Amino acid sequence: MSPIRSATAALTSAVLAATLTACQFGTEEQDTSPIIIAADLELSGPGAPLGKTYQRALELKADQLNSSGALNGRQIELRVKDNRSDASESLRNVTDFSTDPQVSAIVMGGCNECAIGAVEAVNGQQVPMVALAAAEAIASPATERRYVFKLAPSAPDSAAALAVELRRNKIDEVGVLRSDDAYGTEGLTVLEAALDKADIEVRGVKTVRATDTDVSSQITALVEDEPEALVLWARAEQAGLAAVTAREGNFEGALYFDASAAGELFLGTTAQAAENATMVFTQTMVIDDVIATTPAKAARRQWFQDYTARFGGYHGSSSFAADALQLITDAAVRSPSNSGKPDREGIRNVLETSQMDGLSGPIRLTPDNHSGLMPQALTTLVVRNGRWHLAG
Repeated sequence: MSPIRSATAALTSAVLAATLTACQFGTEEQDTSPIIIAADLELSGPGAPLGKTYQRALELKADQLNSSGALNGRQIELRVKDNRSDASESLRNVTDFSTDPQVSAIVMGGCNECAIGAVEAVNGQQVPMVALAAAEAIASPATERRYVFKLAPSAPDSAAALAVELRRNKIDEVGVLRSDDAYGTEGLTVLEAALDKADIEVRGVKTVRATDTDVSSQITALVEDEPEALVLWARAEQAGLAAVTAREGNFEGALYFDASAAGELFLGTTAQAAENATMVFTQTMVIDDVIATTPAKAARRQWFQDYTARFGGYHGSSSFAADALQLITDAAVRSPSNSGKPDREGIRNVLETSQMDGLSGPIRLTPDNHSGLMPQALTTLVVRNGRWHLAG
């Protein structure tokens, strides 16, 4: 499985720049107001590792866009608030952002409950929001979430890809550790359906909370059922902890990671336990393994290199934040502000019909589908020598 689209971010920027240049020949005064984009992120609490990744990615992408010359004299200004991994605090942040008439749009981090809890406020204030969390309830049904979009891998796509890999490797029985949140609940439903279709039995299911630092009881119970593999449907910290615990308990079966488990390229202290583990995720995570045969792949490789150069390592989920900022910026530039006040409705309308071959892979938003990352963006990765590689 590999991305199949060939449109490029570079081409998009070139077309955008040409369009903007053409507009300058009109009689209207050029809009040079800042494009203010707010971000509600988990910068403390259990979601902090991912939230800080998103903050770094947003800052890097904003710097790149601001220096690109493609914004027709405008500049992106980020306004970031910490939601402390708490849905109530997140809602306060979103309310503040949405009632500020200068804010063009909001980016939300990886907290599923935070994004779901913000839907009513965002729709009520008619401010576009792009969430980086994965739960389908964030952006679906689209008709009831006109201003809400998301970019993370969808549970049905991840479940289908995992089922294919498990079947290909002749795995007949699995145990599942899932996150104790909306994405974990939804994930279990679609995963069980996909596994049943592939004639794979689920021997046991256990949950893990974001704050858990010990998963020995859950893993022990799953291993006692003697599955051939464990599916770890949880974010990177818990998935890594589960892998170490399983190996310490002498579990010799295979390990499979859902897309939500993506973290750093190099696994650090979990490397030995995760050796040969499989994960379904986007190709950008391992783009240094890929020959840049298209402009889109070249752009992904450049992002990988720029992020690594600035921050000393690479985190797989960084590309989602960068793509969110690109989508919002393109929409904002195509919807000029009025006396410094952004055209939120115009931005929303552009977002709803956006298509691009992003850093994360092919992205397509439509009036019927506000979850933009397409299934073709997902591929199969494997751990070799302490880091993720492209499988095969």
